[in-house]
Amino acid sequence: MPRRRNRELSVNHERWLVSYADFITLLFAFFVVMYSISQVNESKYRVLSSTLTDAFDSRPRAQGTGKGQVPPLPIPPPVASPDKGNLPELEQAFKNEFSGLIDEQFMQVSSNEMWLQVELRDSILFSSGSAEVSETAGEIFSRVAKIIAKVNNPVQIEGFTDNVPIQTGRYPSNWELSSARASALVKWLVEDGIAPVRLAAVGYGEYQPVASNDTEEGRTQNRRVAIMIARDQRVRPQSVKPAASARTSADAAATTVKPVRLDDGELLYSSDPDLPRPNSAN
Repeated sequence: MPRRRNRELSVNHERWLVSYADFITLLFAFFVVMYSISQVNESKYRVLSSTLTDAFDSRPRAQGTGKGQVPPLPIPPPVASPDKGNLPELEQAFKNEFSGLIDEQFMQVSSNEMWLQVELRDSILFSSGSAEVSETAGEIFSRVAKIIAKVNNPVQIEGFTDNVPIQTGRYPSNWELSSARASALVKWLVEDGIAPVRLAAVGYGEYQPVASNDTEEGRTQNRRVAIMIARDQRVRPQSVKPAASARTSADAAATTVKPVRLDDGELLYSSDPDLPRPNSAN
């Protein structure tokens, strides 16, 4: 009986190269993907997004859109921002809109090269001694808002009173009353869509009369509200503060606010509590 020969089994010691090559391939693909993510191109991203959408969308494609063709993206129309208004044109717009009030002498409109001024009698805007906007005032300022919304000129609302003193818990003087009226009308314009950054409220009290306060007619003319529309934006100067490194400990101590109790029991907060006061308990 012939003897069976033992076959020699050959062992391939280089099989690890297959796994290593697969690993290197995957690692290379990973870095390619990471690089492509870090270098985002908007147009290529839209092409890729549209291609993937077409590939996975089971709905029939629209006629004329084939493989490799990207449907046109809708382009939104440009939004026109309001421009600076021409003051003579704005003046004419106010005269056309409020011809009735002008004829009845409840409103006056005038302008120069820097400002457009629209003056209103306060009797059609507020009750006596009040800053609550009347229904008529609301209608007028809603119409005003429609005119100035078409431009971006700065607008300042100014309040004026006569010299008859007022002293209530809410308005201790004509300063507070005129300022409150101007602020109330500014808030009304904001509610009608005018950007707050364009608006300012100023109260002059009784100190900018246009007529004599010795007569009732003169006092009536002095009780008014003015809408001042500027030709250009006037940037308010900013206060200059010293650098933090330049401030000394004495400066820091000077700005510390401390309470000071007065004789009537009220507290006065001051950065100089040791200053002699005629009504202080110290």
